[in-house]
Parts: sequence; C-alpha cells; structure tokens
Amino acid sequence: MSKLQNSAELTGRILMAAIFVLAGAGKITAYAGTQQYMAAMGVPGAMLPLVIALELGGGLLLIAGFQTRLIALALAGFSVASAALFHSNLGDQTQFIMFFKNVAMAGGFLIIAANGPGAYSLDRRGN
Repeated sequence: MSKLQNSAELTGRILMAAIFVLAGAGKITAYAGTQQYMAAMGVPGAMLPLVIALELGGGLLLIAGFQTRLIALALAGFSVASAALFHSNLGDQTQFIMFFKNVAMAGGFLIIAANGPGAYSLDRRGN
C-alpha cells in the first residue's frame, strides 16, 4: 500500500469517528436532557449508557483501528437507526439533511467494514 493510501485510511477513520466521539462526550455533559429527549422520541432513556458507549467508545476504537470492522458495522447500524428514529420528518429541510447525513455515514462505515482499517491501525500491528 502507498503512504498516501495508508494516511487517507487513517484520516478517514478519524473524520468518520469525530462526530461520534464529540456526540458521546456531549451526551455525558447533558445526560438528563438527552434522556428526556430520547424518551420524547420513544426511545427509553435507560439506553443512554449504551448510546454513549457506542458513540464515544466506538469512535475512539475506530480511530485506533481496533476491532475496526465490527465497530464500523455497529456504527453503520446505529447511524441508520438514529436516522429513522430521530430524523424521519423528511418534510423539514434540516431533518432531511440530518437523515441523509446519517445514511451517508452508514455508507462510509460499510466501506470501512468491507476494506478494513488500513495499515495505521491496531488491527494491523505486527503485520
């Protein structure tokens, strides 16, 4: 693999994960409000620790390139589920954009899952 490809794979993982790391950290600082919002949207607030673990933990694991394919699949599923649950009002332009942003991110995660993390990753250490 070329140095450019290796660098692009690492940069891509970082960019894909950044929104989840920030969102997970934000949910910790606004825990009660996030639980209320989830409940208002029909999602049990008790699921918030799992959401934080996936967003923050999964994002950090993706950046590190550890269990990359599994984490990418989990984040792809999460992106589609959150699009359907929280951004399904496609008549609202902002929600329309958010819905398809989530769908596009799911596509990116599926590409990562299919192709693996690249050379600069914990999954490929020692290879």
